[in-house]
Amino acid sequence: MKKLLGILVLGLLFIFASNSPEVKAEDFKLTKITENLKSPWSLSFINQNEALITEKSGNIIYINIEKQELKNIKHNLKVLEYGQGGLLDILYYDKNVFVSYNEKRKDFESSTSIAKGRFNKNKIYFKNIFRAEPPIESRYHFGSRLAIKDNYLFASVGERMQGAIAQDPTKHPGSIIRIYLNGSIPKDNPKFKGKDNWLPEIYQIGIRNPQGLTLSPFDHKIYMSNHGAKGGDWFGEAKFGENYGWPILGWGGKNYSGTEIGPKWKPGFTKAIQYWVPSIATSAITIYEGEEFKEWNEQALVTSLKDRSLRKLIFKDVKEVKEDIIFKNKIGRIRDIQVQPYTGKLFFLSDNGSLWKMEK
Repeated sequence: MKKLLGILVLGLLFIFASNSPEVKAEDFKLTKITENLKSPWSLSFINQNEALITEKSGNIIYINIEKQELKNIKHNLKVLEYGQGGLLDILYYDKNVFVSYNEKRKDFESSTSIAKGRFNKNKIYFKNIFRAEPPIESRYHFGSRLAIKDNYLFASVGERMQGAIAQDPTKHPGSIIRIYLNGSIPKDNPKFKGKDNWLPEIYQIGIRNPQGLTLSPFDHKIYMSNHGAKGGDWFGEAKFGENYGWPILGWGGKNYSGTEIGPKWKPGFTKAIQYWVPSIATSAITIYEGEEFKEWNEQALVTSLKDRSLRKLIFKDVKEVKEDIIFKNKIGRIRDIQVQPYTGKLFFLSDNGSLWKMEK
C-alpha cells in the first residue's frame, strides 16, 4: 500500500512538473554576443545582421552581429545623463532613426524629448520633433519607449516622479504621446475629439513610468508595460483618450514608505491586462512574431529588471491571462528585447553591458 501511494505521489509530482509555467532551460540556448557595452538601453535592427544600440551616456553604436563589428556613430544630440535619464530608446524605420532622450533645458531642468534623423553610419544629424512640457528637475521616471503604427509615432513619457502631474492633461509627463512621423499633430487625437483641455499630442494619461511599448503585428494595437511603485507593475493596451489612473490608482501596490496609494482599479479608468505584486520592475516588451519560437506567435514577452526574468503572456482572453516564466537570473537585469528580422531569434540587452541571443 505504501509503495502504491509512493508511486501515486511521484506520478502527481511529474504531472505538476510537466505543467509548470517555467520552460525548461534545454528548450533554448542563450549566447553572449558582446559584453563591451556601457549601460545599454535600447536595440533596433536595421536588417538581419545590422543593428543600432544606445548607451545611456549618449553613445549610438552600430553593430554588425555576424562580423562582430562595433562602431560609434557621431551625432548632434545634447544628452543629459542624470539618474534614470540619458539616451534612451532608438527605433530604425525606413532609413530614419528615432530616439528618445533626456534633454537638458535650463539649469537642472530637463525633458523627455524625441528626435529624428536620417540614418548614416558615420554621423546622424537629429532634429527634435517633440519635447515634453514643462521641463522638470528630477532624476526619475522618464519612460521612455517608441513605437510606430502606420504613419503615427507613439511614445511613452514618464511622470518624472511628480505623481499628480499624470492626471493633468495640460502637461505631457505621465502620458502616451501620438504624433505623425514628421512631428506634426494628428487632427484625430483626443484633444480634437472631445478632450478640449488636453495637450494636442496626448493620446492617454495616468501613466507612471512606462518602459515598454510595442505594436502587435497581429491585432495592430499598441501595448505597453509600466512600473508601479512598491508593486503594481502592469501590462496593458494604449487606449485612445483614456486614463490609467496614476496616482489615484495604485494598481495593487503601495508607496515605498508602505502607505496605501489607492485601489487596484475602479470604473472610469483603463484596466490593465496583467498586474504584478510585488513588483518585478517591468521593462521592455514585444508581441512575438517569428519562426524560431513559432508556438509563441501572438503572445507577449515581458522583460524584468528586478527579478531578471523573461515572462510570456497568453492574453487572447483578457479575463483569463496565462503567464509563463521562461527564465530568471541568467543574463542580468534585462533592459531591452527585440526579435531578429527573418529568423525570429530573440536578442536582449542587459544592464551589465552585454548583448545576448536566444535561440532553440
